[in-house]
Amino acid sequence: MDLTEEQRELRVTVRDFLRDACPPALAFTGSPEARAGDPRALWRRFAGELGVAGLAIPEQYGGAGCGMAEVAVVCEELGRSLSPLPYLSTAVLAAEAVKACGDEEAKRRLLPRIADGSATATVVLPGEAVLRLEGERLHGTVPYALDGEIVLAYVGRSLVEARPTARRPHATVDRTRPLAELVFDGVPVRRLGDARPSARVRDLGVAGLAAEQAGGAARCLAAAVAYAGKRHQFGRPIGSFQAIKHRLADMLLVVESARSAAYAAARATEEELPVRAAIAGSYCTEAYLAAAGENIQIHGGLGVTWEHDAHLSFKRATSDAQLFGPPQAHRARLAASVFPASPAAARRVATRVPRTH
Repeated sequence: MDLTEEQRELRVTVRDFLRDACPPALAFTGSPEARAGDPRALWRRFAGELGVAGLAIPEQYGGAGCGMAEVAVVCEELGRSLSPLPYLSTAVLAAEAVKACGDEEAKRRLLPRIADGSATATVVLPGEAVLRLEGERLHGTVPYALDGEIVLAYVGRSLVEARPTARRPHATVDRTRPLAELVFDGVPVRRLGDARPSARVRDLGVAGLAAEQAGGAARCLAAAVAYAGKRHQFGRPIGSFQAIKHRLADMLLVVESARSAAYAAARATEEELPVRAAIAGSYCTEAYLAAAGENIQIHGGLGVTWEHDAHLSFKRATSDAQLFGPPQAHRARLAASVFPASPAAARRVATRVPRTH
């Protein structure tokens, strides 16, 4: 997938920052003192100093006025580095929800804070929780949410901003994607707009996640190629064996196809977005799972040890596969648009298991 000169420079800048300031192992130690400094300070540096949190935010609100294609470049590098930074929830979901809400006061108040990295944010999408509004009070619990300081939720026909009564972090297998239970016990809300843009916000979230998954799959390919070149058996690098060559060639095809699907979704027009996001959500999820599994297989016994980081990619791929719904859910949405007059054909497409390796 071709990038512009500016996008290539952005990729290099983000990759260099993540390599130096946020190596993957630090996200998995579980020990605060072993992490890469204060997580909030790290987010402020990444979002504010690099200016990446405001890439798709209009200039009048402190952003760069770019588009989803530039955001996808950042997402790809975050996925490649297994970064725990809350970019997807803050700079993609929350920023897009606020931009589409129609409340000018909310845009002036929230978008600059997202753009300069002074706040993180998250969005509760329709179907992710049973929430109800009683007047101007919000009740209910979100069992699993990407956590953020600013919480926006689509409830009924409205987008609201509310402060949770309680936040209960989950102990998850994948520590790169912190999840929490959010409790709303009659808390006051601020109404920001109606819920009609929620489908587009979800599609953009799927596109951003697909770019992350493409980056994660590329990381797995690079690790597998490097190991196949240095691991020797019978006096030869294992990468010279035909069986390993075939596995690596298949991985390369999967990775490049995933990148194409992810960037096609990121560059989609309003009319194209629902279909392209569904394609990317289905294919990139399967691709990341396949690449992560092959990486472990090529590493052999070493790949299943705790000391090697191959398991980190597999955990991330597994958790990503559930974030906006499994691949079957994306295919079902795609099939309904491709075969609107044939429910039986749509069901066959939705339940088909694609070959990605």
